[in-house]
Amino acid sequence: MPATKNIRVTDLTACLFFVVLLSHYPAHASSEQTKTVEFDVKPGGTLYEFTESIGGYECSFSFVAQGGTNENWLMSVGLSDDKTHFSCSVWRPTGKSYLFFTAFKMELKGTKVEYANAFSQLAGAGQTDKDLKSDEYTIQESTVTHTEGKFNAQLCKLMVVGRTRHQEL
Repeated sequence: MPATKNIRVTDLTACLFFVVLLSHYPAHASSEQTKTVEFDVKPGGTLYEFTESIGGYECSFSFVAQGGTNENWLMSVGLSDDKTHFSCSVWRPTGKSYLFFTAFKMELKGTKVEYANAFSQLAGAGQTDKDLKSDEYTIQESTVTHTEGKFNAQLCKLMVVGRTRHQEL
């Protein structure tokens, strides 16, 4: 069953705050609970996958891109202090990718997706954030993927937050 976008305001606010902290201010979180690593997005029409994990939760980003040369991208994974939320973000540090993505998929293992957002452009150099249209990507229980025939091949950031199945003893 696909994840819905009907989320309580308090849950959404907490998720957004967590995502902003992890994606823009990783130094403010415990080093045991957040990790940011660099990887290459390679063109050529081949399916590539990059995976990182933390605290027993895993994020995989799969993509197919065309045009230009390799680009350096970043992936951040993080776990909230109370271990109820796991987040994963991938983004182009310069705010814009010159590659054309023909496919993408982000999968969170061990969580259920509660929030996702994708951008074709990030603020900088006099420009503002530009969200992908909601029909360009599909949110499912544990994945976010491009929507075949709707995705316009531009991606510069993807953020996903999932609720863990963590239970207090």
